[in-house]
Amino acid sequence: MRITYFGHSAFQFQHGDQSLLIDPFLSGNPSATVSPETLSPQTILLTHAHNDHVGDTVAIAKRTGATIITVFELATYLGRQGVTAIGANHGGTVAFAGGSVKFTPAWHSSSYSVDDDFVAPGIPAGLVIRFGGKTVYAAGDTCLFGDMALIGEEGLDAAILPIGDHFTMGPADAARASRLLRAGIVIPCHYDTFPPISQDPAQFATLVAEQCDSTVVALRPNDAHDF
Repeated sequence: MRITYFGHSAFQFQHGDQSLLIDPFLSGNPSATVSPETLSPQTILLTHAHNDHVGDTVAIAKRTGATIITVFELATYLGRQGVTAIGANHGGTVAFAGGSVKFTPAWHSSSYSVDDDFVAPGIPAGLVIRFGGKTVYAAGDTCLFGDMALIGEEGLDAAILPIGDHFTMGPADAARASRLLRAGIVIPCHYDTFPPISQDPAQFATLVAEQCDSTVVALRPNDAHDF
């Protein structure tokens, strides 16, 4: 199974002829190195409604016929745009082509902006994704919270954690999260896209090494990690 990072919080998972996207914010993402027109997933997973996570979801889904899976309110809103969207909520598991996703809590805000209006607020979520024989926790945008220890009981091969600070947890709290999650590898995200979230992933890797046995894999945009 291959994980490819597209910058900010956008990832692609590939296994055989199956692929999925997470939070495909590509157009307008200064760190993105790919165009949304080059991607053809069967599934798109969204953690919450902020524009820098929903990104190009509707355009990709309309072009490819991909199924969107996200929290209920956001799924309802996106479904009205002429795409297939399945809504779920914390604790729920949804099967998709090649795997499944379980929704977990995340501590953050959630709203989608259209011009000057906020729509589809809903709630933020983390994702426990089972795909390609691996279990990966994509935390979405969140602060540190103690119930990450319960998420760690899912048996995680990898955890994708924000480290940008300001809007999410920073490196120190993300390192504490790594200790709770006990994943084999930790992939940092949601940093260096804009000035308020500039961070040094090497510093994060040092903090993680001091607290647990997880290995930090810091991917640059368009880098991939193969399991």
